[in-house]
Amino acid sequence: MTVWQIHFLNARKALNGVMPEARAAARDAVAIVEEHVALPRFDLVIRTGDEVVQGWGMGGYAPAPGQIQITLDPSRFDPEPFTRTLVHELHHLIRWDGPGYGKSLGEALVSEGLAGHFVLQVLGGPPDPWDSVNPSDEIARRASNEWARRDYDHAEWFFGKGKIRRWSGYGLGHRMVADYLKANPRDDAITLAHSSADRFRGAMRQIAKAEATEPRATEES
Repeated sequence: MTVWQIHFLNARKALNGVMPEARAAARDAVAIVEEHVALPRFDLVIRTGDEVVQGWGMGGYAPAPGQIQITLDPSRFDPEPFTRTLVHELHHLIRWDGPGYGKSLGEALVSEGLAGHFVLQVLGGPPDPWDSVNPSDEIARRASNEWARRDYDHAEWFFGKGKIRRWSGYGLGHRMVADYLKANPRDDAITLAHSSADRFRGAMRQIAKAEATEPRATEES
């Protein structure tokens, strides 16, 4: 059984109304994941703030080994997106004890793509909204060319804070991992949790190559 602790940053009592539900949802999420894979020790911090996904009222972050932070809007708390967010972050937690989240664009694409597929593996359902984004042809080719860049703008690639359509990094990572899994059906998001990002580079190149020959009418904003 995983050793973990939950910490509510609640000196101003903003979380009082959701603490029981959040605590129960966190316990359920950890228990479901433990049915599939052993988890390392970790601390879960829950706080209020503006860094939430529109429509979900919360956002997740795994900043370092053994740490997960979930920011939420208490007025919009819903156990289902909370659970999916936490399961996503639990895959990052596992990966932190392997190669880490990564510093290059390619490493980030792999980490996010694997985490999205882990949610599907554990919880089922359709891909989460950010994983469903269909990036433009240009973005797929650019990601392949800039795979090893460590000075990439994470907020632009993943959050749309720039010229790239919001969530393109998530959608591209999800598709890349899906293509890899299709070609390697014995693998899954758990067996690949500690794999090097370079293992997926061929799948990214194939996507870029396909987009170069079969352009799609997708929108970039």
